[in-house]
Amino acid sequence: MKSRWFAGVRVCSFVCLLALSSTDANLPARTTAPEEAAILVGAGDIADCRDLSGAEATAKLLEQIPGTVMAVGDLAYPDGTKENFACYEKTWGRVRSRTRPAAGNHEFHASGATPYFTYFGTAAGDPKYGYYSYELGTWHIVVLNSECADIGGCDATSRQVQWLRSDLAEHPAACTLAYWHKPLFSSGSAHGNDYEMKPLWQALYEANADVVINGHDHNYERFAPQNPDGHSDAARGIREFVVGTGGKNHRPVVLAKPNSESRNADAYGVLKLTLRAGAYDWQFVPDAGKAFVDSGTGKCH
Repeated sequence: MKSRWFAGVRVCSFVCLLALSSTDANLPARTTAPEEAAILVGAGDIADCRDLSGAEATAKLLEQIPGTVMAVGDLAYPDGTKENFACYEKTWGRVRSRTRPAAGNHEFHASGATPYFTYFGTAAGDPKYGYYSYELGTWHIVVLNSECADIGGCDATSRQVQWLRSDLAEHPAACTLAYWHKPLFSSGSAHGNDYEMKPLWQALYEANADVVINGHDHNYERFAPQNPDGHSDAARGIREFVVGTGGKNHRPVVLAKPNSESRNADAYGVLKLTLRAGAYDWQFVPDAGKAFVDSGTGKCH
């Protein structure tokens, strides 16, 4: 009996293993759900009370695109007053609940940009400074203030640059994006390069930031990744977009700056960024009736 019991155990063990193997083979493979991408969409240079047709066109685009809206400065023309923000409210105000704004020079035509900070409330950051950061999906987003004279400067020792360095150190995300109004690099005929922004770029570059978005010149432009000195840098360079296409008016691009890869000066529109883990897709979405588009994909450093 004893030997027969052990034989039964051996037989049962073999049969049970076959059964388990067969059961496991029929189970679906374990998968990890992919991280959902986050959408960041917007532009700068938006609502002019004297003609709201352009801002209305881009507001309609935003209503069709989900995600967080970036309003990249000069939101309410001509002077950023309470009355001017009533015109913004008629257009981009329809997506205010999901908007994270940056101030522009026209906001500061009103003392301290008070109507701007009143309109957006806590979404615009501390009204003493107007810069802040937030998380969007797997990305760290920094919003800066290019009106340097109104906030104590933008040089390397300024409060804003020191805050920026601390913020980047505290949020060592794999992917980082920053936006503010005045661009360091621009081929726009009205303004062009603004070297006062270089310390901001330097801090972002040293922290391996990936994307910068600006407005100010009323056109669309995309640059190849470059360093703060404007030299091509495929390994660590920041890709800059100028998106002053929110609706104010158009201004020509006369002479392309180095590393400028795409330009347009006759379409209103918004830049849509799909922010994924380790990468991003960009798409310029033009207003109805315009054919210009620009799209592509980039990887984080």
